[in-house]
Amino acid sequence: MTDRRELASWLRLTLVPGVGGEARRALLKTFGLPQAIFDASQRALSAAVDLALAERLLRHECSADVEAALDWAGQPGNHLLTLVDQDYPQNLLSSDDPPILLYAKGNTSTLNRPMLAVVGSRNATAQGERDAEAFAKALGDAGLTIVSGLALGIDAAAHRGALETPAGTVAVIGTGADRLYPARNEALARRIAGKGVVLSEFPLGTPALASNFPRRNRIIAGLGLGCLVVEAAPKSGSLITARLAAESGREVFAIPGSIHSPLSRGCHQLIRQGAKLVESAQDILEELRWESTRAAAVATSRIPVTRDSGEEQVLAFLGDAPCALDTLSARSGLTPADLLAMLLPMELAGRVAQLPGGLYQRLHS
Repeated sequence: MTDRRELASWLRLTLVPGVGGEARRALLKTFGLPQAIFDASQRALSAAVDLALAERLLRHECSADVEAALDWAGQPGNHLLTLVDQDYPQNLLSSDDPPILLYAKGNTSTLNRPMLAVVGSRNATAQGERDAEAFAKALGDAGLTIVSGLALGIDAAAHRGALETPAGTVAVIGTGADRLYPARNEALARRIAGKGVVLSEFPLGTPALASNFPRRNRIIAGLGLGCLVVEAAPKSGSLITARLAAESGREVFAIPGSIHSPLSRGCHQLIRQGAKLVESAQDILEELRWESTRAAAVATSRIPVTRDSGEEQVLAFLGDAPCALDTLSARSGLTPADLLAMLLPMELAGRVAQLPGGLYQRLHS
């Protein structure tokens, strides 16, 4: 687990204004852990980011916000997850823009269960809400955790259906984790935190700004094995989530509807673009080859990774973000000594790099 001083550095990196995901990744790639970034000189920083940003990194004062976040994380059920934490969702590591820090309320082990995104219109029809709830329950009963955005309409219905299953649900929100939006779903959010996770990348106190929700949508898309759109207008955030899912190599599913309903047009548009038309949850499970995939996962989980099982498995556990040796050991089941014996030739071959702070990072040719 990340100690308080290291966690303060991760928080500080997210709280400096104007530092986007690309700049953060460039800094982490150059310096390793965030503390090394803030220990660096302005000249050293300007080799990774522009001079104005380097100055801001060193001069911006956010200690009060950092302490507030650390205090929040000290409360029961609250967590701060960084890229190097074991409970950080591994599916996000393969996405284009993984948040370097997440605020989570609930059971963080949920974040590494197989998930399916279910999204749709806030102004859903009664039938659409019934469909979302029924699909989410059936998929949850099959073992898929449902991820959605806690919005009114389809999102809320999907969360309600998933809460009736052992797999539970994840709500990704577009505000700070201490501000639940919309207020009408506050009771639902409390239920989700009790049987899953409420997740945000935004600092505490962040209000419901319109620009936050497209960013929220990329996390929903990145967490799932696929994305089901239940109802959507032709121009809606649900279609953004579906597009992001497709761009990340995830399956996209859509439920067709009446040609007379405006909320069917977005789904029909997706189907014309190649989304899978589905009429039942079983259609999704078959497309994902879920039973065979689940059986293979169970079989694999019984066989620990060994030094003879190849570099590819270690690279898969490593992901695309800097990873501590202890975290890699926990993911793979290998001892640190065995991992070091495997990582050294991989480093010499240019497949991985050792970063300051004892971190390792996968390199792409």
